[in-house]
Amino acid sequence: MAELDADLDRIIPSSVLPPFWAKLVVGFVSLVCFARSYDGDFVFDDSEAIINNKDLRAETPLGDLWHHDFWGSRLSSNTSHKSYRPLTVLTFRINYYLCGGFHPMSFHVINILLHGGISVLMVDVFSVLLGGLQYTSRGRRLNLAPRSSLLAALLFATHPVHTECVAGVVGRADLLGALFFLLSFLGYCKAFRETGNKEGTHSTFWVLLSILLGAVAMLCKEQGITVLGLNAVFDILVIGKLNVLEMVQKVLHKDKSLENFGVLRNGGLLFRMTLLASGGAGMLYVRWKIMGTGPPAFTEVDNPASFADSMLVRAINYNYYYSLNAWLLLCPWWLCFDWSMGCVPLIKSVGDWRVTAPAALWLCLIGLICQALCSEDSHKRRILTLGLGFLIIPFLPASNLFFRVGFVVAERVLYLPSAGYCLLLTFGFGALSKHTKKKKLIAGVVLGILFINILRCMIRSGEWRNEEELFRSALSVCPLNAKVHYNVGKNLADKGNQTAAIRYYREAVRLNPKYVHAMNNLGNILKERNELQEAEELLSLAVQIQPDFAAAWMNLGIVQNSLKRFEAAEQSYRTAIKHRRKYPDCYYNLGRLYADLNRHVDALNAWRNATVLKPEHSLAWNNMIILLDNTGNLAQAEAVGREALELIPNDHSLMFSLANVLGKSQKYKESEALFLKAIKAHPNAASYHGNLAVLYHRWGHLSLAKKHYEISLQLDPTASGTKENYGLLRRKLEQMQKKDV
Repeated sequence: MAELDADLDRIIPSSVLPPFWAKLVVGFVSLVCFARSYDGDFVFDDSEAIINNKDLRAETPLGDLWHHDFWGSRLSSNTSHKSYRPLTVLTFRINYYLCGGFHPMSFHVINILLHGGISVLMVDVFSVLLGGLQYTSRGRRLNLAPRSSLLAALLFATHPVHTECVAGVVGRADLLGALFFLLSFLGYCKAFRETGNKEGTHSTFWVLLSILLGAVAMLCKEQGITVLGLNAVFDILVIGKLNVLEMVQKVLHKDKSLENFGVLRNGGLLFRMTLLASGGAGMLYVRWKIMGTGPPAFTEVDNPASFADSMLVRAINYNYYYSLNAWLLLCPWWLCFDWSMGCVPLIKSVGDWRVTAPAALWLCLIGLICQALCSEDSHKRRILTLGLGFLIIPFLPASNLFFRVGFVVAERVLYLPSAGYCLLLTFGFGALSKHTKKKKLIAGVVLGILFINILRCMIRSGEWRNEEELFRSALSVCPLNAKVHYNVGKNLADKGNQTAAIRYYREAVRLNPKYVHAMNNLGNILKERNELQEAEELLSLAVQIQPDFAAAWMNLGIVQNSLKRFEAAEQSYRTAIKHRRKYPDCYYNLGRLYADLNRHVDALNAWRNATVLKPEHSLAWNNMIILLDNTGNLAQAEAVGREALELIPNDHSLMFSLANVLGKSQKYKESEALFLKAIKAHPNAASYHGNLAVLYHRWGHLSLAKKHYEISLQLDPTASGTKENYGLLRRKLEQMQKKDV
């Protein structure tokens, strides 16, 4: 048994659990931590990646997944995020297909089960990292660190920083990437199973399979490719038994014995490194070719440090971000769904007290690195080096060292690095236990950490169940984050609470005066409240800041139309269409403008464009039917109405409009059938009953006309036209009664 396990004997005094039961305990605990999120909604990024992602629907060819990014946009597009994760999107599509639609429970359950499976795999991974790699003569791997691997796996399974990956459906990319990352690592370990660890021998099949699994991991999440680096470090340190300090000393002293150094003479190791390097280079090349137009274009609000002019400012802030990530691993109490937009203000001088955080981080890291390199204990060297490798290597794609990333801090990228942290923490407990007599106190601390982590996971999972709780939970963590206030405001606006929404939108704009999306949404609400002057000012500022913001141009046009500034409104609509050619709503609003100006042909053309781009655009179809009806083009109105109902057969408003046209064309029977169908779909629409009454009145079915006039007036007693028609009908009925008498 490994030395570390002996050190932990008093902390975990119970008899060692058999492997199956140890994994069962870890799996069960991991499920308990995040079970509260199983019936949550789609929240935050889930809307874009799942609900609005056409790649999940059956009508989208499966082949398109290989040409689209994670959000369903073409990778060749300049607006694409370049996040290429086709296998993750494929699992979303399977979810959608098997459950018959967007039922969030099935998506959440899969995420929870994935985390449980990964946590179980971690028992095997930690047993290799902590106990070393040894096989029996029959090729069965020995677990030389059952206690420490169980503890490390429990720490991993219960870490609260994982909540975003597990409770947020889009976190499946990180979960799948981690799953295949671990399978690749364990597969690489199996390359040495049948060889008995003889020097220079390995199974090439397992090495190649490990590289393939690394490629699969990368197709789930870009971070997956880093497993090749971890495999290389593991091979050199554990299989090749390289002593880095000894080698450096020999290089410095120009020791001739270096020529005979074992690792350098190991042809098998060099062959495996060549395979790993070639595999990694091939993956990166293919990935770059698929991206098409180069790296994604991020804005300053996404990652302000990367846009700083001074290299010193960039370096200080990048290191501060690393310290924040380290703090989230150490104390995962302050968690936030988004850390951008002022949540972490830039450090602009070395006089800022926050520079002590990266200094403390590097002090700890340098201390650990020195221990990993200089310790005479090979067991300690291996654990510390692999722990640091697991902590740092998977984090490198998020470090801004190789390319700019689109975030400041992201809890999801810590899913794999947290394994390195749990490994180092377990080693720390073992070392502490070895040098102190207060074993029960350490055992209490370990249990306390596990209990607090489980409790925090359960609380945080509850916050991820719906957007309102998620967004509000961030207000206390990142009160300076404009996006947090924006999302709280948007959630309130969607629920109809415009007054509260305005307050949060204004705060978002105050915190970030260039936040065009907050300006656009605030301008929309003010437009609906008829506060047109301020709405115009906000929307004008938004398009001035971001000239290609098509939605803001369209909303500005709507406001200008309401202010009777028709030429300016037309220009705004045209500018919106210029920046977004396929914009059916903008064509619809442009058509309304032309209708107000009595430019009927232009209005019809604009609405026709809207329906071509979006065949289910009910409002555009309706306006065409009504305009043609009002201008006496009944035959054309009927043709358009029938065309619309073929595309949208259950739209009661289209049935109503076409029924009116058919009634005027004296096609009473067909008109009646459509009116009744519309009323069945929407029985409380006073105008439906009123117009059906007019049809019966005109048709001569006076008793039925009277019935529907009365129903219409019950639903809307203020309808003057219906009152007048009802009065005419009553006088006619009275005259008929007098004649009969």
